Amino acid sequence: MIILLLAVHILIAIALVGVVLLQKSEGGALGSIGGGAGMAGFMTGRSTANLLTRATAILFALFVVTSVLLVKLNNQRAAPPSILGHLPASLPVVPTPPSGPKPPGVPLAH
Repeated sequence: MIILLLAVHILIAIALVGVVLLQKSEGGALGSIGGGAGMAGFMTGRSTANLLTRATAILFALFVVTSVLLVKLNNQRAAPPSILGHLPASLPVVPTPPSGPKPPGVPLAH
């Protein structure tokens, strides 16, 4: 189950990177890189931008869900359910030494 979910998670991550790279830059210095005449008409228009934005949001949501599921499945397999479940029924009683100053030369009682 974990291996299948991990494979789906990796495919979603690759698709998310691809969709983000397809989106048009909103400005800045990197907007002019690779923006030659051949790329000017590629994936333009408001509907395409809305489609890519929606696809990015859906892929991000799927990425987060698969991440949380992978963590939950791995923790169920690896970790104990509770620290309190491993405590013994009764804890041993450790005697405490008497408090207060001891006069010199008096041995401690055991």
